[in-house]
Amino acid sequence: MKIISETKLKVRYSETDQMGVVHHGNYAQYLELARIDWLSKLGFSYKTMEENGVMLPVFTLDLKFKKSAFFDDELTVKTSLRKIPTVKIIFDFEIFNKNKELLTTATTTLVFVNSKTRKPIMCPSYLLEKIEDN
Repeated sequence: MKIISETKLKVRYSETDQMGVVHHGNYAQYLELARIDWLSKLGFSYKTMEENGVMLPVFTLDLKFKKSAFFDDELTVKTSLRKIPTVKIIFDFEIFNKNKELLTTATTTLVFVNSKTRKPIMCPSYLLEKIEDN
């Protein structure tokens, strides 16, 4: 059950500091793009999930920086699901540059929440079925 997707992105100038290094605050956006891409490649739209009353707020975010990313770098974000989701869904990430050097590792934990009650719920069955089929 190792569903892995790769998301490509290019570092924009506005994402860097005066040294041309990607500011650490931008990594949360990179991971969000990769999670949405992971869902899309599985056949789901995060927007549709929200329209159906399911939200996925971030509960934890853990980043480990090994090397810097710079302006105009082409990055690949590898996203994998750690285990079958319950109330939480945990993603692991690896971010590489075009030379295949590992720059950053990360983990995010998100919680399935009912958009009306704002209370935690179990992972929707339609998503579980798709995950278990892969």
